Amino acid sequence: MPDMPSIVGWSHTPFGKLDLPDVEELIAEVAVAALDDAGVEPRDVDAIYVGVFNNGFSPQSFEAALVGVGHPELARTRSTRVENACATGSAALFAALDHIQSGRARVALVIGAEKMTGVLGADVGDILLGAAHRRTEAGAGSFAGIFGRLAEEYGRRYGDQHDSLARIAAKNHGNGVRNPYAHIRKDLGYEFCAAPSTRNPVVAGPLLRTDCSLVSDGAAALVVASPEVARAARRSVSVRGRAQANDPLPLARRRDPLFFAGAQAAFRGALDEARISREDLDLLETHDCFTQAELMQYEAFGLAEQGKGGLVIDAGITERTGALPTNVSGGLKSKGHPIGATGVSQHVLAAMQLTGEAGQMQLPTVRRAAVFNMGGAAVTNYATVLEQTR
Repeated sequence: MPDMPSIVGWSHTPFGKLDLPDVEELIAEVAVAALDDAGVEPRDVDAIYVGVFNNGFSPQSFEAALVGVGHPELARTRSTRVENACATGSAALFAALDHIQSGRARVALVIGAEKMTGVLGADVGDILLGAAHRRTEAGAGSFAGIFGRLAEEYGRRYGDQHDSLARIAAKNHGNGVRNPYAHIRKDLGYEFCAAPSTRNPVVAGPLLRTDCSLVSDGAAALVVASPEVARAARRSVSVRGRAQANDPLPLARRRDPLFFAGAQAAFRGALDEARISREDLDLLETHDCFTQAELMQYEAFGLAEQGKGGLVIDAGITERTGALPTNVSGGLKSKGHPIGATGVSQHVLAAMQLTGEAGQMQLPTVRRAAVFNMGGAAVTNYATVLEQTR
């Protein structure tokens, strides 16, 4: 296998409702912080990729150039905005990796950012429907409505999953307590996550508020480098495998709407390129936009047969102390889901685990980690395998 690019630096803001006017400040905050972390001078950056879900949250349409507004020393650097629904952050990272592997760049800066909380709630719901197939799915009323329908149909076919979904929510909120960047750092517990209440109302179908990811502000950044540059870095995390797969058909027209075939293809592709099996992974950071999504990803990734994803969480396999700790960062469920930042954040937190820099989140041994980031209801799917270098 030829040498692959590496992650050599990163930065991450807190996620939550941040007192900032717009996304420009978030981009500025993480840009140079990541370069400082990597020990890279701005003049040595060959390209910048900025992931922003510019479908109504940002008042601008040239976020890539905003890097130069905040940091004039980067103003002349080639800078490109990337967008691909909820997987926008990973799309930006993959574009940077492609650039480096082409041999035309040695160092690239990847930024994911979103300022969501300044938009009214009803408008947020409509903006997020842009990540769905509006022509056939807008009738669900919201993105939560789409996953609520999925959860209802899954329950009809395979039996009620209420307890398993509550366990996923409780797991991720429990993990989020350890994450200093998380939007909500509170261990809500299974009992709260399982019971509808005024504080945990039904949102869509069988999904409660605790089954749904958070509307958040935040940003994260990565510095990725060629093997030559990475060898001189103070520490690096190798990108051993990656794959992207689309499944653009509306759910109702897929061969089986209750199986994320695109997620399966991306995950298998990343493992195959890394030449490892799922059993070689020590950590998984996956896209739990809703607890139903995490449950169905268990099946797409081969942790359980179709219809039996609930057995994975019930058996403790994805708990912090389980065979495949999943979302030890708290996931989107606890950490928050500022759309453009999410994929970049997932890679930052996995890299921190691999280098032993995850603080209270740190697992005892992490040599290989997988990241899965999807857009829409598994419409576009990105999977990455990261490996400890040094």
